[in-house]
Amino acid sequence: MTAKADKSSLTRRGMLKAGAAAGLAGAFSALSTRGAWAAGSDKPEKEEVKVGFIPLTDCASVVMASVLGIDRKYGIRITPSKEASWPGVRDKLVNGELDAAHVLYGLIYGVHLGVSGPKKDMAVLMTLNNNGQAITLSKKLVDKGAVDGPSLAKLMKAEKREYTFAQTFPTGTHAMWLYYWLAANGIDPMKDAKIITVPPPQMVANMRVGNMDGYCVGEPWGHRAIADGIGITAITTQDIWRDHPEKVLGTSAEWVKKYPNTARALTAAVLEASKWIDASLSNKNKMAETIADKSYVNTSVDVINQRILGRYQNGLGKTWDDPNYMKFFNDGAVNFPYLSDGMWFLTQHKRWGLLKNDVDYLAVAKQINQIDLYKDAAGMAKVSVPKDAMRSSKLMDGAVWDGKNPQAYAASFNIKV
Repeated sequence: MTAKADKSSLTRRGMLKAGAAAGLAGAFSALSTRGAWAAGSDKPEKEEVKVGFIPLTDCASVVMASVLGIDRKYGIRITPSKEASWPGVRDKLVNGELDAAHVLYGLIYGVHLGVSGPKKDMAVLMTLNNNGQAITLSKKLVDKGAVDGPSLAKLMKAEKREYTFAQTFPTGTHAMWLYYWLAANGIDPMKDAKIITVPPPQMVANMRVGNMDGYCVGEPWGHRAIADGIGITAITTQDIWRDHPEKVLGTSAEWVKKYPNTARALTAAVLEASKWIDASLSNKNKMAETIADKSYVNTSVDVINQRILGRYQNGLGKTWDDPNYMKFFNDGAVNFPYLSDGMWFLTQHKRWGLLKNDVDYLAVAKQINQIDLYKDAAGMAKVSVPKDAMRSSKLMDGAVWDGKNPQAYAASFNIKV
């Protein structure tokens, strides 16, 4: 594409995005006088809310709550704040520079227990998305025959050298998906590989210059490696755990205690934006056009919208329609902060030595996941909630996780620290 054509395309995209956003914002603005806080007693204590995000597709509901004006319906104004790395998000949540953030589930739990930086009591307001991450292998590995887990294990056994894989934060979701997948294929991530931490938007550039053999990260950076011809998708994270929890809307416990009405309004606004995204194909395309902008994810629309529509390719000629693509709402099933979801990350932190001892898994999850606040917010947004705060799931190796015996589950794996 020529520079002139590219500029024309960007201009058109901007106009479409601005027009769509203005129209939709107007629609939501018309509803604003019906805010549940209008009676006065539960009016948000803090009306300007700075919410951090990393340039990833799953920041969409936070961005769209602001762009569409849904936040004003609930009496707040969200200011999305683009951040460079997960450690940066962590530090700004801890010191109060950010009110809340689109953040890794396991980061919140790690900070709460003091195993991923400064210890501070934290809070999960809601789950932002299920699915939609991927493990990418470099073309260098592909040329050696490694295209999936079994062939990677075979190569690593036959050709001994230092194999380097990247994740995005030591206690985060991508580290856990990567470790789980390697171990399920007989590769000990603590002994057989070198694991490094790289910010999500820098994954593709680092693989391009040969700094790693593979990585796990959220979209669009898996599909972008294929588009750039430098890597292939070895597995999607929904094939490790269908409908797994991924990013959350996180903050500190101190912030929730100080601004409970604002926390409830923020949760309701982002929940309604999540519902809007999943409501139609048109909405998903409008979302992709919006967040592709350099203010947010800064990539092309095509790199984002293929995988949020479930249209997958692995970079080796295989294409498929995946029904378990990234979900933002799914009739509310995505967003409830299940206690068992939070507990699962604790079991993996214990498995990999990040936690030296077992903790009271259920008690910790109850401290962090704001179940009652979520239920109130869901009522404001007219979203149903499940009856049980626990759920059962079967992962790729056949192991079933239901939260009933977390200590035994954490100890049950053959490969662990």
